[in-house]
Amino acid sequence: MTLYDSIKEDLLGKIKDGTYPEGQTIPSELELAEIYGVSRPTIRQALQILVSDGYLEKRRRRGTVVTKPKVRQSFTMSISSFEDAMRLAGRMPKTNVLVFKRERANETVAERLELAKGAEVYKLVRLRYADGIPNVFVESYIPCSLYPGLGSYDFNTSSLYNAMEQCGRRVVRAHRKLEAIKADGSTSALLDVEAGDPLILFYTVARDEEDAAVEYSVATYRGASNSFELDVSRV
Repeated sequence: MTLYDSIKEDLLGKIKDGTYPEGQTIPSELELAEIYGVSRPTIRQALQILVSDGYLEKRRRRGTVVTKPKVRQSFTMSISSFEDAMRLAGRMPKTNVLVFKRERANETVAERLELAKGAEVYKLVRLRYADGIPNVFVESYIPCSLYPGLGSYDFNTSSLYNAMEQCGRRVVRAHRKLEAIKADGSTSALLDVEAGDPLILFYTVARDEEDAAVEYSVATYRGASNSFELDVSRV
């Protein structure tokens, strides 16, 4: 076992036995280097393993914080709500609606929703939390013509796909594209990460039973807090 592995195991033991409880900021790299009598690069290697495994998370202005292991996301294989996914993972979901309004579709939104440019769409922007920690920032666009009653819902508490089904058009399938990016100034502030930290971007076009495009969304997930599962088969 390498020196940084032994330090990692010792820190992990202290996380699991409650010496460093969830939500607590652990000592700094310099302090840990003094505690263990090693160099800061050795401490950095040990911490990075625990960050990658989801036991620690680097936070803006707070340092390195003890957290739960990553949320295992399976929505890549099925259509499920954020609330259901979080509860299945044993986390407490919360949604904060930042924007909900009608607007004219720009060229990209119109193309994804197979609408004429300038057609009216709902724009719904949400910041979604897991156990009080920002987990995903989502921008969604829905054709107003297909869901005239959608404006009466409060999406701080209501599921978008449930509301769409109640309005008469149920989402039955979706195409998703994944992209890895680095956090910029605005997303790092929203998701409480450092600029340059890894983020996972999902572009989704959802369709109803008549194969109409009913939602286009861009979801930005914290890379440090989430893992994504995929089932594949050989053809």
